[in-house]
Amino acid sequence: MSAVAAPGDSETSPASPPPPRRSGAVLIAAGIFLSKILGLVRTHFLTGALGQSIAADAWVYSTRIPNMLNNLFGEGSLSASFIPVYAGLVRDGDDVEAGRTAGAVAAALALIVAVGVALGVAFAAPITTVIASGLNTPDKEATRALTIELTRILFPAGGLFVMSAWCLGILNSHRRFFMSYAVPAIWNVVIIAALLMYRHDPNLDQIVERVSWAYVLGAALMFLVQLPRVLGLVKRLHLTLDFSHGPTQVVLRNAIPAFIGRGVNQISGFIDLWIASYLPNTLAGLLGYSQNLYMLPVSLFGMSISAAELAEMSHVSGAAGEEAYAATLRARLDAGLRRIAFLVVPSAMAFFAIGGVIVALIFQNGRFGRAQSELTWSIVAGSGVGLLAATMGRLYSSTYYVLRDTRTPLVFAAIRVALTGVLGWILAVWFPRWFSYDPKWGAAGLTASAGMAAWVEFTLLRRTLNKRIGRTGVPQSLVALLWLSAGVSAAAAWGAKLLLPGTHPIYTGAAVVAVYGIVYFAVTGAFKVPESRQMFAQVRRFI
Repeated sequence: MSAVAAPGDSETSPASPPPPRRSGAVLIAAGIFLSKILGLVRTHFLTGALGQSIAADAWVYSTRIPNMLNNLFGEGSLSASFIPVYAGLVRDGDDVEAGRTAGAVAAALALIVAVGVALGVAFAAPITTVIASGLNTPDKEATRALTIELTRILFPAGGLFVMSAWCLGILNSHRRFFMSYAVPAIWNVVIIAALLMYRHDPNLDQIVERVSWAYVLGAALMFLVQLPRVLGLVKRLHLTLDFSHGPTQVVLRNAIPAFIGRGVNQISGFIDLWIASYLPNTLAGLLGYSQNLYMLPVSLFGMSISAAELAEMSHVSGAAGEEAYAATLRARLDAGLRRIAFLVVPSAMAFFAIGGVIVALIFQNGRFGRAQSELTWSIVAGSGVGLLAATMGRLYSSTYYVLRDTRTPLVFAAIRVALTGVLGWILAVWFPRWFSYDPKWGAAGLTASAGMAAWVEFTLLRRTLNKRIGRTGVPQSLVALLWLSAGVSAAAAWGAKLLLPGTHPIYTGAAVVAVYGIVYFAVTGAFKVPESRQMFAQVRRFI
């Protein structure tokens, strides 16, 4: 085993790895679950209001472009650079240094946000021209014009999301997990309220413009709701652009590769938008709808576990020695990976086997009909290809961040982005031309290509980390057992679907999903999968 950097060696830690704490992940999952459920409600009304339309396409482009501020400077970068340093100061009880570090980071982010928003609003047109160059054709001029208008409205929301991410970093470091992940529920409620008021308007452009203003208002409320709690936790907050401060310099050094890494991920998102702009009109909207669904397990399971483990690992001391420190990281990492696999494997199988039922359950209403549901299912199924790799890869990246290594995930992310771009263009654009099938199915190729690239990145992350801290990962026997259990559950769900022909999509979907979930937990319980028994125990305690 190679040397392991053990930050925070000023305290004594136990020689044997402590049992992983699940409370943080549970609280994060609860917060994400609340916000994501409301997010699905938001998308339900959005699909009913906009359907498969040019307005839906413009909504997707205009929400993704301003979000680059959050993607570059928000949660991902702060998780990699700020939380490990700030959480260490909190652990050591150094309120003065913690306050100076938090204040310097907040001041720097505020300056970056102000400049970024101003530039985004001023240069919305050329930014759209570059990022979605496929819109620069006569048949897509209406989409391009509406995208530019909405982008100018939405750019301030991207800046507000960055400041909310700073709040999240503070709260997570103090192990206040629920609030920061539940607060997007407020944002969703504001947008839902706007949709309920305007969804029947025959002018779709007017609907989407009003919803955009609600989007910005919700983002502002997200930040303002968290701020009082954050100010109460940071006892000696000192807002100043003091880059000579030692811990702040550490944050900045770690932030540079983290920023580049997030930039790589942002490039990946822009590549997706760029390729989507060359697909037939109205497909970008379906891609946006489907993302709300296939990102649910990534956020609910991958993000919750990864964020909790990042905070907990950052509190681990290396004073007991390199081997003990590595053993603690392995214990936490393996336990987290098992929990992710237990929850994400059935999610991927559901996307493949009963995705059409799930899409109809959540999205089919108003201007979004059966034909749109079937096409969206193909996109969701494509995303299932790399779902497990993407979620487990998040936890591996978090472990690198704890080791103060932001460069290795950056390199592997760059490889993933390059593969996604090449494979995405081939599967989404060239394959339909080569094999003469309807270009609309290219959207599924775009999500499948991202999944293939995610498996390459995951393999590289795991192999390299195993050389540093020892063997990690989920046993293949467990993975096979989980896929078998999910397959049995899918067969039972299909049986339920055949028994309910012609019923309303909501009733059919609710019954099929319920059967799928019950059978999965029953089968894994019968196979004595520890995670299944643990979840049953948690449910019993809750009840």
